[in-house]
Amino acid sequence: MANKYSIGFDLGGTKMFAVVLDEDFEVKGSARVPTNGHEGEKVGLRRIVSTTEEAMKDAGVDAKQLTAFGIGCPGVVDFEKGILRGATNLGWGDVFIGDYIEEKLGVKASVLNDVDAGTYAEYAMGAGQGSRSLLGIFPGTGVGGGFVYEGKILRGRAASCMEIGNLRLAGTTLEGKVGDPVRLEALAGRLGVAAACATEAARGGAPSVMEIAGTDIKAIKSGTIKKAIDRGERAVRRIMKRSIDYLGLGASAVVDLLAPDTIVLGGGLVEKMPDLYIEGLRDAIKANASPALAEGIKIKVASLGDFAVVKGAAAYALER
Repeated sequence: MANKYSIGFDLGGTKMFAVVLDEDFEVKGSARVPTNGHEGEKVGLRRIVSTTEEAMKDAGVDAKQLTAFGIGCPGVVDFEKGILRGATNLGWGDVFIGDYIEEKLGVKASVLNDVDAGTYAEYAMGAGQGSRSLLGIFPGTGVGGGFVYEGKILRGRAASCMEIGNLRLAGTTLEGKVGDPVRLEALAGRLGVAAACATEAARGGAPSVMEIAGTDIKAIKSGTIKKAIDRGERAVRRIMKRSIDYLGLGASAVVDLLAPDTIVLGGGLVEKMPDLYIEGLRDAIKANASPALAEGIKIKVASLGDFAVVKGAAAYALER
């Protein structure tokens, strides 16, 4: 059956994930490889295509059977030109991803922000179904945000928006200059949490973190943090609570500006500790957002897991 499949692609900070989907968004084949962003954008582009070809081989599908290709990327995206406008977590500059995919695979490619894609999927077929407006917050390597209003992804004049991880909060860290405001991502993303856990491990306050990963920030994954909390390590729980409080400050700002019906939380940290995130975010919004706007907001955990970004990207590409 020709021309019945679409590709959804998740270009993550740590992994690339390509999925072949049929007309009902059922997964027919997939492939997953490390992103290795440090190798540069040229190598990265070739890896996007090779990973897609591996997924197509897994599904028994060739390029002539594809109707659309959607890719979610970690950073600001020019929707119309298909350009990733710099990806901090990859170390890439402006990358013409759309043109490259179309040249190599011969299929029209839609390029969008990864959390926009995940939020769009949750709105259309996941935890946010039935909402008029939906805020998606995905703490991963960093912190990404997306917003869908009446079926449309909220976007700027020439690029994606809702860069919630770049919100600035009072205070300072070792990053930047003395007195610089802190980026929310440094406080609520996994790398920031892992750095704080590594410090506690070195001090002797997080023995299970030291046992599993030592002080290697890259090795301190979401599961490591969850295990430390389950073992009753109070220092790690305090770190997570503070991190979620800060995330709630960022969410409160969006609530005051856009008053979403629903907030959907996704990403590895949330999947490991859903109750901690929901309770913490609810408390933070109640304490910081305008009461009339905070009242009645539903806070849910994303239901599509690893498939949120790929399904959202493919659905957006098919609509275009």
